[in-house]
Amino acid sequence: MAALEIPGPRSFPLDKGCLEKLAAEHGTPFYLYDEAAIRSHLRRFNRAFSILPGFREYFAVKACPNPYILTILASEGAGADCSSLPELVLAQRSGITGERLMFTSNETPAEEYRYAHKLGAILNLDDSTHIDFLEKALQGFPDLISFRYNPGPLKEGNAIIGKPEEAKYGLTRHQMFNAYAEAKKRGARRFGLHTMVASNELNPDYFVETAVMLFELAVEIAGKVGIRFEFVDLGGGIGIPYRPGQKAVDYDYVAAGIRRAYDRIITPAALGDMGIYWECGRPITGPYGWLVTKAIHHKHIYREYVGVDATMADLMRPGMYGAWHEITVAGKEDAPRDRIYDVVGSLCENCDKFAVQRSLPAIDTGDLVIIHDAGAHGRAMGFNYNAKLRAGELLLRPDGTVLQIRRRETMEDYFATLNFQGLDTF
Repeated sequence: MAALEIPGPRSFPLDKGCLEKLAAEHGTPFYLYDEAAIRSHLRRFNRAFSILPGFREYFAVKACPNPYILTILASEGAGADCSSLPELVLAQRSGITGERLMFTSNETPAEEYRYAHKLGAILNLDDSTHIDFLEKALQGFPDLISFRYNPGPLKEGNAIIGKPEEAKYGLTRHQMFNAYAEAKKRGARRFGLHTMVASNELNPDYFVETAVMLFELAVEIAGKVGIRFEFVDLGGGIGIPYRPGQKAVDYDYVAAGIRRAYDRIITPAALGDMGIYWECGRPITGPYGWLVTKAIHHKHIYREYVGVDATMADLMRPGMYGAWHEITVAGKEDAPRDRIYDVVGSLCENCDKFAVQRSLPAIDTGDLVIIHDAGAHGRAMGFNYNAKLRAGELLLRPDGTVLQIRRRETMEDYFATLNFQGLDTF
């Protein structure tokens, strides 16, 4: 099984001079995304999985919630997987509506169900108690409905999403049968089936096994409840090779394995027109986004520290999960990595570290430090602890121009929701 030829973790589309010009114009830190690379990768993803009947990709908006990114993906045929009202609005304003929207949320407020239904989105319920809740919210029941399956101990999870039996998501196997029977009773005539059991998984067989699990469940539910499934949504979870030496998931291998399972399980059960959906985010934009930050301090105590002007508030994955992101220094890509640093931000938290005891070239004050594979779950997971202001986002266009697609936050943004009026008499 060959690894896909995708850009390695040290690739970056701009030379030092171009990057320095961007830093001078926009200040650091900032995110940079490569439009041409994102388009190329999504086309390859779509080609690989096009061998599956009714294939659709619903990009997970939570991975990179920017309307420019969503518009690019929509122009390449992707829909949007949303889990909140603002994500629905982002998708809508990016031209994605109707059944190109998948609304998969949990503990969902009634107004969010109403808005998703208004847009014509596919509603994917996370719990059987939401059947009553949804019917009351909509004053009726939708024609098309899906439920999220949690297989519990029948399926292994992984470090990021956890064990399925300990996860808050989805319905048990027993609940799934009852949920579809109840939805049918209330007027649903079209059905989908969904799961999401891992995140950032690199084992290609994991996804084939997940498909087999869902196909077998779909056949059993269809037979016992008397319904037909229009689609099975395999969720997301396809990982990317953050660490040097890791291999990218081979899409062709996964697609071929799922196709064989489909022909073996679904076709004989007369469910052969059932579509296969993905809702991947990380592999689509992850390798093609970078956080660019500047080295501003050095500290020499029990360890050697390089302080940068980005913080965990800009990229929380290393601090939250201990996640690895490759780091390079502009203009020093080929320099010997003969120094050991912790690369840190300025938050009042000791987990505010982008790298721990990492071999890097000598870093000088003023050097531009590039944090790789940050195009998914990067800026999206930012926050304002310590009153830190989040980075802006830039888009490298195919013609070489750079467009600001989100400005950096200002103090006025941070203070905008606070009430200062009347403090003098408080």
